[in-house]
Amino acid sequence: MRELKVTENEAGQRLDKLLRKYLEQAPSGFLYKMLRKKNIVLNKKKASGKEILSRGDVICLFLSEETIQKFLVGPKQSGIPKGYQGSLPQIIYEDAHILVLNKPVGMLSQKAAPQDVSVSDYVIDYLMATGKLTAKELQTFRPSVCNRLDRNTSGLILAGTSLAGLQTLSALLKDRTLAKYYLCLVKGRIQKQGVLTGYLTKDTLRNQVRIGREEEKEIVTQYDPIAWNQEMTLLKVHLVTGRTHQIRAHLASAGHPLAGDGKYGDDKWNLQLKKRYGIRCQLLHAYEMHFPVIKQELAHLSQKSFQAPVPDSFGALIKETVWEHGQQEAFAALHWKK
Repeated sequence: MRELKVTENEAGQRLDKLLRKYLEQAPSGFLYKMLRKKNIVLNKKKASGKEILSRGDVICLFLSEETIQKFLVGPKQSGIPKGYQGSLPQIIYEDAHILVLNKPVGMLSQKAAPQDVSVSDYVIDYLMATGKLTAKELQTFRPSVCNRLDRNTSGLILAGTSLAGLQTLSALLKDRTLAKYYLCLVKGRIQKQGVLTGYLTKDTLRNQVRIGREEEKEIVTQYDPIAWNQEMTLLKVHLVTGRTHQIRAHLASAGHPLAGDGKYGDDKWNLQLKKRYGIRCQLLHAYEMHFPVIKQELAHLSQKSFQAPVPDSFGALIKETVWEHGQQEAFAALHWKK
């Protein structure tokens, strides 16, 4: 017999969902059969599996240790290998429920393949190394990032490290009350604020999107020029809707492709930037987030703002460029509050 006590991060979900996490290799039919035969009980009573768990509930598995081991899957380890030489995220803010991180260029937000190194892996590693997450807890609860950035886009990523954190961040992102601002460098001169609207369709085979007039997903992108010259503009972009490659594709469709963007950009201009500044990927940085008023759990985050410093290569280009307008404002963009 094995006894499981429901923790705060396991509460709020159905019993059958937790059982599927814990006995990951067990068929659903087997789990429901064990519930019917009272080989699995909740708080010493027969259960159907539909019960919503509360903190402190006790689940008893009247199964042989051999059967449990057969279906049990050990904690999933991080994919970050020992001796990893790449850049790691910078922690901007931390509390008992969330992490706010500055993702480096070149790292995925979440794994696309088993060998990938991702921000989610880093979160698990960090929490386990600091004793804030145990191997046992990892069997039924897995902290994760809640928003995604492209591999070569840097900046702010949010991770839920508790069930309340995951649920609150996911809700804020879904209802778009969490304001997200980006910094990017685009081709051409832009002197006035503007709003781009359109519709986005994804080409899965090419991992690209295109902007149309009446397609599947409506997108809205607001922009505000910080500094400009004849060749390029430093833009502050408010991502009203959050779609795959939205900023990159939307600005390119308006005639202002991002510097260094190999997928939607201007190849000739990108080559010039590579020779002059060593730019090898799009200059797009998620630099600021504003939380709305939060009245329920995580109310301590109400109206908080977080900023992330731009990468060195992006900062060097801003410093070395002679701006016709906004020279002081461009330099100020390198010194966001922590």
